[in-house]
Amino acid sequence: MSTYKKAGVDIIAGDKFVNFIASKTKGIGGFAGLMADPANKEYSLVASTDGVGTKLKLAFLLGKHDTIGIDLVAMCVNDLIVCGARPLFFLDYYATAKLDMNTSKQIINGILDGCEQAGCALLGGETAEMPGFYQEGEYDLAGFSVGIVKNSEVIDGSKIKPGDILLALPSTGFHSNGYSLVRHIFGNELKKYAKELLMPTKIYVREIQKLRAALKQKNYDILGMAHITGSGLPGNVCRFLPKNIDAYLDTSKWQVPEVMRILQKKGKVSDKEMYDTFNMGLGMVICVKPQAAAAAKKALPQLIEVGVAVKGKRNVILD
Repeated sequence: MSTYKKAGVDIIAGDKFVNFIASKTKGIGGFAGLMADPANKEYSLVASTDGVGTKLKLAFLLGKHDTIGIDLVAMCVNDLIVCGARPLFFLDYYATAKLDMNTSKQIINGILDGCEQAGCALLGGETAEMPGFYQEGEYDLAGFSVGIVKNSEVIDGSKIKPGDILLALPSTGFHSNGYSLVRHIFGNELKKYAKELLMPTKIYVREIQKLRAALKQKNYDILGMAHITGSGLPGNVCRFLPKNIDAYLDTSKWQVPEVMRILQKKGKVSDKEMYDTFNMGLGMVICVKPQAAAAAKKALPQLIEVGVAVKGKRNVILD
């Protein structure tokens, strides 16, 4: 039976490290960090940073680098929007053993594409040649994004009550998480599933902005939101729940991507391990009042009703 830990990634240790950091400084633990705008106290600046993980290994293997930049932007801006922020700008860090102009142009074009999808500017970045540090033909990427939100419009989950509805936007596949386990299981068959595995992470900025605008016309708003990344649905949906609320998710309500089922069968991965590692077909989970559900679905027909908030202790129940 394959597990993420056997593939080299210990989620529990990672969570413990985050908790350690959170104990040392304020503002750690959310999807993004908020700081009062010194120029306008009605607003907060919001910042997020992330990378693409070992999905880069597939780009190296397949010689395809034109979408990995989209992943980089997506992993940052999707974390900004869950608190209600509008992305303003993006910065990148690109490090490689030796600069290859063709590869580098593909990467930057992907980043520019992602910024356009997110409605933000590529403001700058850093390119570092580090011979002897990286393997030939390999590189690493990190992204940084800053947004802004009006303090009265911050989404933090604090108003969620039992009976509120959980909606979700589908993912485009694995996005940028769990690729150490993907590579561990597929091994020599990675090229066979290249199209599905290199599908870029969906950028949800414009959809969420459209949804929020439509709800506000009806005097509603999004109550809570989670970007489904590492730790899957159980580890991310709980992050917007109040302490006395559980999220009940009916797993029969949505379709799990076929490639994930193939991976699960081939690697003999348990359901729990799959849901703890991958997004399982849901890229963004959104909580709204029951009265707002119809307006939400009208604004975004692709929304799927996947569950409900119930009394509890900040757990995610998968049924």
